[in-house]
Amino acid sequence: MDANQKLRKLMDERGWTVYRLAKESGLAEATVGNLFRRNTQPTLPTLELICKGLGITLSQFFADDELVEVTPELKELFDEWLFLTPEQKEAIHSMIKAMKHD
Repeated sequence: MDANQKLRKLMDERGWTVYRLAKESGLAEATVGNLFRRNTQPTLPTLELICKGLGITLSQFFADDELVEVTPELKELFDEWLFLTPEQKEAIHSMIKAMKHD
């Protein structure tokens, strides 16, 4: 699947139009529209902006697996996770497992 097909798929999943993708990405609508009309591949800087607008990373964009949208709430959790000790991480992991079984 090329970048345009993947973008179209992601837009369809969200119910987004070219206008919405452009607005969320901070790009001109003509720029995004031209990608599809001319079937050109986005440049890396353009793709980075589009991914940011979609709430995903470039790695997620190119991954073949199911995408997980990184919401501001998830990003905050990931950022805090980095500063925990291994023991703290294990305690949180155990707590989450216990909560799933309730």
